[in-house]
Amino acid sequence: MFVERKGNGFLLTHRLRVRYSETDQMGVVYNGNYLTWFEISRTELCRNFGTTYREWEDRGFMLPVVEAHCRYKRPARYDDLVSLYCRAPAEHIKPQSVLFEYQLWVDDNRLIAEGWTKHAFVDREGKLFRKENRFQSWLLQETKKQAEG
Repeated sequence: MFVERKGNGFLLTHRLRVRYSETDQMGVVYNGNYLTWFEISRTELCRNFGTTYREWEDRGFMLPVVEAHCRYKRPARYDDLVSLYCRAPAEHIKPQSVLFEYQLWVDDNRLIAEGWTKHAFVDREGKLFRKENRFQSWLLQETKKQAEG
């Protein structure tokens, strides 16, 4: 499951090596790739909690991104090993939405970016859940379990 933690409840979800296609002519990672890495991190967080995004979608729960923020601290470069960390703080898990927070580290000692994405809880037709729902309850339970453990 999780290999390690960073402070404040962040859990390692994935490691990746920066590919040449993710960089610009200077060998620096293109800024849009960080949001892709956020997506990888949150989908792996759910997988590590025991239920994949696909399984939730099969049950009728969709999580479209409604807001995103990324603060770039230092550049990542071609061939760097990037560790993706994610958490879903319990105070940001609501019946209608969830906020995931991210940290991206190179060599586990250099923070290169941090940010968050906010997702709505909607059904297949795009209707917003306004009351407590199974996905929200499950995510709260798993988040609390990891915080204790």
